[in-house]
Amino acid sequence: MENLRKAFSFGGVLSPAEIAALTGHFTPRRFRAGEHFCAPGEVSRQIGFVSAGVCRMYLVGSRPGEEATTCFLRPHQFIMAVESFYSNRPTSAGIQAITECELLRIDRSTWQHLSEEIPKLFILSKLLTEAALLGNNKDHDFLHFGTARQKYLEFVRRYPDLVLSVPQHYIASYLRITPQSLSRIRKSE
Repeated sequence: MENLRKAFSFGGVLSPAEIAALTGHFTPRRFRAGEHFCAPGEVSRQIGFVSAGVCRMYLVGSRPGEEATTCFLRPHQFIMAVESFYSNRPTSAGIQAITECELLRIDRSTWQHLSEEIPKLFILSKLLTEAALLGNNKDHDFLHFGTARQKYLEFVRRYPDLVLSVPQHYIASYLRITPQSLSRIRKSE
């Protein structure tokens, strides 16, 4: 919970009492590798905070089994299917644990109730969302240029912890290369 409290301290918007009230509504849950926090086609009804482990966000293609990993969610990051959470419509993205994970969760109705009780929570939500979007853009900038090898080497440089903990086919999907190409790149190291 301490890391969640630190996350809600971002920007100095909320008082310690407001942070304590907010974090008191989060509940922990363990997820096994492969288990979904939110599956494609579901309505997102929770906000999560990664305490331990790694999740991925992914999109499903038109062919059976076709998926594209769009980002990895690591400890101390919030996770949710943003559009679905706010629109109350099914999401096209999935959020799945790819290692054993522990998430702290809060449901949408509790979050909305707390947003009415703590008006500054809206400001903090906006700040956290903007920071996450900017971070995602920066995280993905290297995917647009270079060879498959250059992309992989940059991924290793930026995320050495993920190289060791994330299954290779998810890394290949994120890098937009085939698992076979990634395997050849890794063997040539």
